[in-house]
Amino acid sequence: MQNEMNTFEKYESEIRAYCRAVPTVFKSAKNAVMIDENNDDYIDFFAGAGVLNFGHNNQKMQDAIIEFIKNDGVIQSLDMFTDVKRDFIQSFVKTILEPRGMGNYKLQFTGPTGTNAVEAALKLARKVTGRTEVVAFHRGFHGMTLGALACTANNAFRSSSGVPLNNVIRGTFNDMHALELIRQQIEHTGSGLTAPAAFIVETLQAEGGVHEASKEWIHAVQKLAHDTGALFIIDDIQGASGRTGSYFSFDDMDIDPDIIILAKGLGGIGTPIGMCVNKPEYDKAWSPGQHTGTFRGQGLSYVAGKVGIDFFKDETFNNETIRKGKIIRATLDELNSKYSQVASVRQKGMMLAIQFDTPVTSKAITTKCFENKLIIGACSTGEIIKFIPPLTIEDETLKEGLNRFVKSVEAILG
Repeated sequence: MQNEMNTFEKYESEIRAYCRAVPTVFKSAKNAVMIDENNDDYIDFFAGAGVLNFGHNNQKMQDAIIEFIKNDGVIQSLDMFTDVKRDFIQSFVKTILEPRGMGNYKLQFTGPTGTNAVEAALKLARKVTGRTEVVAFHRGFHGMTLGALACTANNAFRSSSGVPLNNVIRGTFNDMHALELIRQQIEHTGSGLTAPAAFIVETLQAEGGVHEASKEWIHAVQKLAHDTGALFIIDDIQGASGRTGSYFSFDDMDIDPDIIILAKGLGGIGTPIGMCVNKPEYDKAWSPGQHTGTFRGQGLSYVAGKVGIDFFKDETFNNETIRKGKIIRATLDELNSKYSQVASVRQKGMMLAIQFDTPVTSKAITTKCFENKLIIGACSTGEIIKFIPPLTIEDETLKEGLNRFVKSVEAILG
């Protein structure tokens, strides 16, 4: 085992991160359980940073992919037409978009990651408006490529860019007064602040620590965007695909985004896919090939992703997500009432956060979680532990994972 670990430490870049918190070599995984080379079982409350909403090796998706490969399906197609892309598009439009009155939106497949989809959205907004500036908000996370990174707030991520991260106006998330100040600056010709190309915002900040925008504030952002001729962009990369008990994290907010950015859980089984859902009047600003990506035609993601969409043909799956979220919340609330080091608990569906007094406390707890065979991660600036287990986790596994978390907290704080 140690020799195998040495291989990574000897040859893999120092950039590696998650493996430092989970220092073991995994060999297999199913739903919410990962097994390492020592045959130890770990319960996964991290789910590939929110990619595996339907668990590791979801059986329905696995079966569909195996059949696809056996039939010599087209795995890589750039943006050429394939039968599985057509099936995915038809399913997404019928199941997700049409019930929301969005059946005329255009689906733009970008590169394989969320950050690439963010770059595409920013490009399109700047192309449509002819403007350069973008309004983004504090604690927001939008990706690690330069345009997306400029919109990302966390200085730990921004510090390695090597170049200035410009053309972003930073606003305060969920703060009506701060938003009004931005309006005044944009509308006052003497402020020196020019009208932006777009407002980009997560209705549910994931990496930022599970902070939800209020309906009043998000409507005010949308109105300010439209009043100033800017596009209103929702980054729902981690919040969508059923994570909150509805397909989009903003389904209960009655908003009308110009662009919706999706990735992570969209590919179903963990294979990569990035997609922008664009209003057609803005999508027509693209010329063919103005934003490309070698892996934007990912057959495996279309196959597994379609199976994932099928989960939302009725409310059964969403109701289960809400029910399981309440189970997690009850445990976190109990810890909150017991320990003064717990600052707060936040939740929407099955994305939850427990915030501790310092990053040192959180770090000690996540380290103890690994010792207790639970995979879970901190977010924001380190003081918040985020719960994003697979939505398909069995009750027994969920409760055992929560027991391991409580045991870990008690070991550090008790």
